[in-house]
Amino acid sequence: MNRTLTLTTVAAALLCGLSLQAQVSFGGRPMGLSKNSPLPKAPTAVMPQVDALSLIAEDEARAAEGIKGPYRFGFNHETNLSLENSGVWHELENGDRIWSLAIECPGAFSINFEFNDYVVPSGAAVYVYNEQHEVLGAFMAESNPGHTELGVTQLAGDKITVEYHEPAAVRGEGRLRIGQVTHAYRDIFNLAKGFNTSGACNNNVICPEGDPWRDQIRSVAMITVGGSGFCTGQLINNCANDGTPYFLTANHCLGGNNTWVFRFNWNSPTCTPTTNAPTNQTVSGSQLRANSAGSDMALLQLNSTPPANYNVFYTGWDNTATPPTRSTTIHHPDGDIKKISFDLDPATAVNWQGAACWRIANWEDGTTEPGSSGAGLWNQNGLLIGQLFGGQASCSNNVNDYYGRFNVSYPLLTNWLGSCGNTLQGYDPNNTAQLEYDAALTEMSGVPASLCNQNTINPSVIIRNNGTVTLTSLTLTYQIGGGAPGNVVWNGSLATGATANYALPAINVGNGAQTITVTASLPNGQADQNPSNNVRTQNFNVASPGEYVNLAITLDNYGSETTWQLATDEGSILYTGGPYQDGQNQTVVNNQWCLGTGCYVFTLFDDYGDGICCEYGNGSYTINSLGGTNYVTANGQFTETDVRPFCVTATGIEEALAAGRLSIAPNPSTGTFMVALPGNLSGTGVLRVRDAVGKLVLEQAVAGGVELLPVDLFNQQNGIYVVEFTAGGFRAVERVLLAR
Repeated sequence: MNRTLTLTTVAAALLCGLSLQAQVSFGGRPMGLSKNSPLPKAPTAVMPQVDALSLIAEDEARAAEGIKGPYRFGFNHETNLSLENSGVWHELENGDRIWSLAIECPGAFSINFEFNDYVVPSGAAVYVYNEQHEVLGAFMAESNPGHTELGVTQLAGDKITVEYHEPAAVRGEGRLRIGQVTHAYRDIFNLAKGFNTSGACNNNVICPEGDPWRDQIRSVAMITVGGSGFCTGQLINNCANDGTPYFLTANHCLGGNNTWVFRFNWNSPTCTPTTNAPTNQTVSGSQLRANSAGSDMALLQLNSTPPANYNVFYTGWDNTATPPTRSTTIHHPDGDIKKISFDLDPATAVNWQGAACWRIANWEDGTTEPGSSGAGLWNQNGLLIGQLFGGQASCSNNVNDYYGRFNVSYPLLTNWLGSCGNTLQGYDPNNTAQLEYDAALTEMSGVPASLCNQNTINPSVIIRNNGTVTLTSLTLTYQIGGGAPGNVVWNGSLATGATANYALPAINVGNGAQTITVTASLPNGQADQNPSNNVRTQNFNVASPGEYVNLAITLDNYGSETTWQLATDEGSILYTGGPYQDGQNQTVVNNQWCLGTGCYVFTLFDDYGDGICCEYGNGSYTINSLGGTNYVTANGQFTETDVRPFCVTATGIEEALAAGRLSIAPNPSTGTFMVALPGNLSGTGVLRVRDAVGKLVLEQAVAGGVELLPVDLFNQQNGIYVVEFTAGGFRAVERVLLAR
């Protein structure tokens, strides 16, 4: 049972008559609610009727069959309501104008919607209100800076009105388009009671049990996902300790995160009874940075940094595989006010539904429920070690919960969180002591995730002066893998808090999976007093020469269950993809890779464990070179994972074969054979032999000038093996058959 969903994001506010303004809104009052309003009556866009009983029956049938997925409270209507084709404009005497539109969902308990096009110029404002005169807004340019989409949370009732105020100075510069309206067919308000719906065994975070966890509690937020459900997640610290709003949650919660709403600090102010609290500390929208079904992890970056008055905390983490001796989780079960649960026994490492997880056998105090998905798991040291994937635990049957393991996710996160050892403590942006000499590297650019038919990178780093002394010089050391480091000195003038972009020299890199590390040191020639934010690393892959390879997946009806990854045979992950939209049976999605000569492992994941064929659609997939070579053809019939090794033995770019080719004799062989090498090569080479699934079975160095090399595979099983020889710019590949 995956842990997503339930309830409304504003029901609790209605109970107490609280303002529904959020951090993404800036207050004010729509003109349509003022006495003697000059506005004409807004035209109404009426949504189609919703068959609530059928939808509820469908939900119950899916649950009875064990089908995982979001617990729905609403039905999403696709719309195209814009300033040009809907509503009415009214011009004021000063030249300002106001656009208004009413939206009605007959019989709905609440309405929420998404601006799929949201461009609001400076000084303009958007308001949303219902028939009870509860107001959301004003939403302005600063509500979602740098982005053109905005999710608007729920308002009670079956009719709302949207007002757009546009000053004369920016006339015609705004763009608004409502692309989705959500009709709540479940009574998620529960007579305006939107909290205290979770099981009685849960603990409010304000209770004494939460005292040792005050910092971690401040990191956790409830997420409105997809317009109709809930998950949990938490802010997470990075090695720069700079408050970049990275947010960790579950991969299975993904879908439309650019319009998600993140609500912080929804905590009961009393231990018992549970009482309501303001719901107005929210941030809207995020960008996906990394995700993987292999540990059910998704890393987001919020579009806005939570302001100082939210008093948030960025949790620390532990990326080792050490099992916790006891565990704590903080979450929003059933979309309820924030709770905390405890397991006093060691967790165990298991594989559950295709993901590497920590198993919580049972909770001694508290539990989890739908809505807790993505909630962090902290070890006895207060460090994050995973996020909730799913399980059977509840107040009535409090056993078996599974958390994706952070140590498995971590290699995918280093480009964002950085590499700074096995553990990192948390960061409190409101409690930072300033140092004289504290130079930080906050970002690296110019290093693409994949290089195809090129072997030069042009990295840049952003330098930030976190110290109190003006920064005038800094030493930068850069290194590819374990190669020789290079050094450059930056000179300039940065006041406290100022940043500068600095381009490093172009760097030639070799083929395969690579890592670049850049380290800052000696600010103004002095020892850096906070070295924890001095390092930036980034992983990338080089295929030069490279061959373009296409993955074509034919989806089933439940694309949200489907994710994949491509890794080298040594385990370095090169590409990932998914999840996809539901209801797209027979839709083909294409993904293009650039691969060098070598062997790879493709893994397709299905969250539910029923593959992509055939009960819920006829899915399948192929992997082909653009030159026509077929590497994998699969019918989509599997359970949780489908693993397909394959080797690319020739590239689409002409290889440097002018020096000759390999020759193998005898071929077929009974286990020992001779490899004839070109005689005009100089320098040390490497001979590698891989089996048919890409496993490396032999690797040996070859001295320059050697022309005839004996190879012994007598202990290997019969079959086809790939023999590869590289030396300098020369590479050649041949196959040999072992047959006894």
